Amino acid sequence: MKFFIDTGDIAEIRQACESGMVDGVTTNPSLVANSGRDFKELIREICTITSGPVSAEVLAMDAPTMLKEAEVLSAIADNVCIKLPLTVEGLKACKVLSSQGIATNVTLCFSVSQALLAAKAGATYVSPFMGRLDDVSESGIQLIADIVNMYRNYPELNTQVLAASIRSPLHIVEAASVGAHVATLPPKILYQLYQHPLTDKGLAGFMKDWEKTGQKLV
Repeated sequence: MKFFIDTGDIAEIRQACESGMVDGVTTNPSLVANSGRDFKELIREICTITSGPVSAEVLAMDAPTMLKEAEVLSAIADNVCIKLPLTVEGLKACKVLSSQGIATNVTLCFSVSQALLAAKAGATYVSPFMGRLDDVSESGIQLIADIVNMYRNYPELNTQVLAASIRSPLHIVEAASVGAHVATLPPKILYQLYQHPLTDKGLAGFMKDWEKTGQKLV
């Protein structure tokens, strides 16, 4: 499973990428707004930190203007991935961009039927929102599993399932278990994946015993 870090904070992105566990970055209008940065300058800087895909979302509601915005965003760097809403207009734009070989991330997916349409439009990634479904008493992981299984019926489809709206390490484990290709997660969740009390306890015991030897390696 690939990990994309979901933030617009440059310091967080640098730190996460230094871990060696990050394969790309996702942003959205809310994250950009929270950063207080100029949108294009922010994406440009992120693209210098990672060579992986960097999702930058269009703001228009109609396909022609989406395509104009996509042209501006794509010109920033070769690794920009155009993020589009899962709407009629968004998928129109996706179809055009995909035919031009431009990477796309279709976002705000909440059903299998929507994921099917995104794949037919040639999306590079489709982003089902696990946490937001769980919030309304629907199963986010079931949606991920159903989309993965559907895509497996059609080997010619190249759309990758990108598990989004991740709220806990368990979401990551569940999504990986059913075959999601990618997960985009906040930095906090990335670091929580490392944590286990038995690891801490075991390491403390090893260090205590090692101190008794009086030895040093360097």
